[in-house]
Amino acid sequence: MDAFTELCVEMLSPLGPVRVRRMFGGQGLYVDGLFMAIIDDGQLFLKSDEATRDRFDAAGCLPFTFPNKAGEPVVTSYRRPPEEALESPPLMLPWARLAFEAALRAANAKAKKAAAPKRAAAGKSSAAKKAPAKKAAARRG
Repeated sequence: MDAFTELCVEMLSPLGPVRVRRMFGGQGLYVDGLFMAIIDDGQLFLKSDEATRDRFDAAGCLPFTFPNKAGEPVVTSYRRPPEEALESPPLMLPWARLAFEAALRAANAKAKKAAAPKRAAAGKSSAAKKAPAKKAAARRG
C-alpha cells in the first residue's frame, strides 16, 4: 500500500475498519462493507448524494470525472474533500461522515429496490392462494 493510501485509510479509520480494493486502475475504500471513497491518480474522492452534494459544492470540492468510451467526461457523485481535511483526522471526520452516510443511504436504497420484487412476488403468491379458497367457499355456500 502506498503512503497516500495509508494516509487515507488512517483518515477514514475513525468510522471503523477500512478495507481497500483495487478497481478501475484506482482503489475503492470500504468501511463496514460500504463503498464510500475512491483513490484515483493520487487523489481521494468521497461519496456524496443529493443530501450532501451542496455541502461539498459549497466547500469547492471537485467531482471525480473520467472519460467514457467516446472520450466525453463522466461526472460521478464522488467529491474531493477540502485540501485541509487531508492534513488532520479531526478536519476529515465530518467529510468522512458525510460520505459514510451517503454510502449507507445508497445501500439502503439498493436493498429496498432488491426487496421490492420479492414482496410483489410474495403478494401475488398469497393472493393466488387466497383466490382458490374463495372459489371453494363460494361453491360450498
